[in-house]
Amino acid sequence: MIYRFRVILDNDTEEDIFRDLEIKETDTMEDLHNTITQSFGFDGTEMASFYLSDDQWNQGEEISLFDMSEGMNEVRLMNETSLSDTVHEAQTKLIYVYDFLSMWTFYVELADIAEEDEGVDYPNLMFVQGQVPDDAPDKIFEAEKDEFDDEYDDDFDVNDYDNLDFDENWN
Repeated sequence: MIYRFRVILDNDTEEDIFRDLEIKETDTMEDLHNTITQSFGFDGTEMASFYLSDDQWNQGEEISLFDMSEGMNEVRLMNETSLSDTVHEAQTKLIYVYDFLSMWTFYVELADIAEEDEGVDYPNLMFVQGQVPDDAPDKIFEAEKDEFDDEYDDDFDVNDYDNLDFDENWN
């Protein structure tokens, strides 16, 4: 069987930048990583990870290119993880991050599972939309507001030490 993916660059421009590609279900996550990097014009030498995702694109379990945990945590590795063990009808979405300094971030979604076409070499780049910018789009990290945020908003000026209500002799 063939997995058809749409890989969308997370950016804030009006132009959609994505690639549609096909890859064999027996290939590994590392094969998908290589296909994505080549289809977007990256050299593939930077660190990268896939993350399982839900329908709201929340980041889940990591599948890493290399084990950087120094034996402290068990890490799933791309070259040891098959596509069919990771992506299927019930788990169709992944987040892919390439180059952790630049944080190129992509939404990867399984669009279809189909029969192999005779005479087609896989992986196969089916469609290209948009030009990849020279630099990774900026990421804006915002913490979610929780139910206790307003409870602790007492208008204290933390730089006004004279008016804070505590004993400063605490050595």
